[in-house]
Amino acid sequence: MHPLPCSGARLLHSRILFQLMGMRVSPPHSLSASLAAGWFRRLLHKPKPSSVESLKSSHSTSSSPSSSSSSSAKSSRSSPGTSLATSSISLSPVSALDISASDSPRWDKSYDVCICHSEGDMELVEELVSYLEGQPESFRCFLQLRDAVAGSAVVTELCDAVQNSHCWVMLITPGFLQDPWCRYQMHQALAEAPMANGRTIPVLKDVDRKDYPRELRNIYYIYMALKEKSFRQIRDTVMRYLQGLCQSSTKRME
Repeated sequence: MHPLPCSGARLLHSRILFQLMGMRVSPPHSLSASLAAGWFRRLLHKPKPSSVESLKSSHSTSSSPSSSSSSSAKSSRSSPGTSLATSSISLSPVSALDISASDSPRWDKSYDVCICHSEGDMELVEELVSYLEGQPESFRCFLQLRDAVAGSAVVTELCDAVQNSHCWVMLITPGFLQDPWCRYQMHQALAEAPMANGRTIPVLKDVDRKDYPRELRNIYYIYMALKEKSFRQIRDTVMRYLQGLCQSSTKRME
């Protein structure tokens, strides 16, 4: 038997393969040998749909960890924390600047701290005052029931306490929010020094953030979860303000 030409052999093989697959094939004279061979090659090299889908799925599987990690990284960068710890005062150790020198501007006022509180919080306030007055700096605290002049008008005493104090600690509790005198003293302090972080020291206790007075929303506050820690924060805040006051006075003298 003589071997068939190369193109004829490919065509014969194509016919045999299509017959085995149950497909009808046109007679050889209807198509040229070269056209049939090219068509068959394209048919054999065409990827199956299942193969394409498997490639897509494998690609997405291999790329999903990086995409998920990048998306999580983006979300972590674009979603800053909004917890109470973020809003409360962040304190760094105070320096050892002497605030008790004889020429210190600390002595320009009668008190270092005025405590604004409701009557129901008197026990906690007495502990805070005892802590501040027992510090090495011997902070001078105004406590209305102890230091107010007997028989004087309440309004006069509250106004004088605000004007004669460097800092104002406002113990914001449910009782504070319901006491009109507490709100009055709070407004007096804000009128004395609006936007004065460091002088006005809100201390939040047993009050939801949504109930925090609107007048104080632009002032950082201390959230009293642990009493001892909050007392130290109050002390450091007062100390830092007095040190800044002394530094400003020194610069003006220079």
